[in-house]
Amino acid sequence: MTNNLGYVRQCFPQIYFDIKQVILLGDNNGPKTAMTIAYPLNGSLYLNITNRCPNACLFCIRSSETGVGYNLWLEREPSAEEVIEAIHDPSGYREIVFCGYGEPLLRPELVVEVSQWLKKWPVKVRLNTNGLADLFLGYDVLPNLRGLIDVVSISLNADNAESFQQLTRSSFGKTAFQAVLDFARRSRNYIPQVLLSVVNYPGVNLEKAKAIATEIGVEFRVREYLE
Repeated sequence: MTNNLGYVRQCFPQIYFDIKQVILLGDNNGPKTAMTIAYPLNGSLYLNITNRCPNACLFCIRSSETGVGYNLWLEREPSAEEVIEAIHDPSGYREIVFCGYGEPLLRPELVVEVSQWLKKWPVKVRLNTNGLADLFLGYDVLPNLRGLIDVVSISLNADNAESFQQLTRSSFGKTAFQAVLDFARRSRNYIPQVLLSVVNYPGVNLEKAKAIATEIGVEFRVREYLE
């Protein structure tokens, strides 16, 4: 399939981008299942590697009517080899982003393996995460990401623990907010560019959230709410 995709990209670029969002998966003995693993958006290529997440955010795109324009529900979680096959050639993209319908760091080994492969190209690699890896992994994953992830965008979502829990409905309760802050502070030691982001959602105090990012010493970004 890799060679075929390369031929299509070279000779029929528009068709390539139309079909790139879907790659056929399945074992050799069973029927193939169409799943969106890699999808282009705004000049970047996003990687959808899991649907699992310890949060159930009120503003999650999984519950929006439009989402990002792709069906990102996975029949099963793809292997690293399948993710790499879905990427094929990353050189035409502004950046490659681990971001789908779930939390990428629930699959830390895959993030590392695919990022190592991506380092063959001069393309930026970004990780979008909820910042709760310390809690759901039980260890500090950041040292494993050094030299592999160029940008990490961490979902701050609120300016205090109570609001955070109301908005994210995290399975970790009110301990989650502090875990996000700790993860963001340590990220500066391993990843060149660190961002804290919030969704422009009713009740979210953007100015207080920005002040937290400033205090930690990282960048701040507001994400628009998709209804």
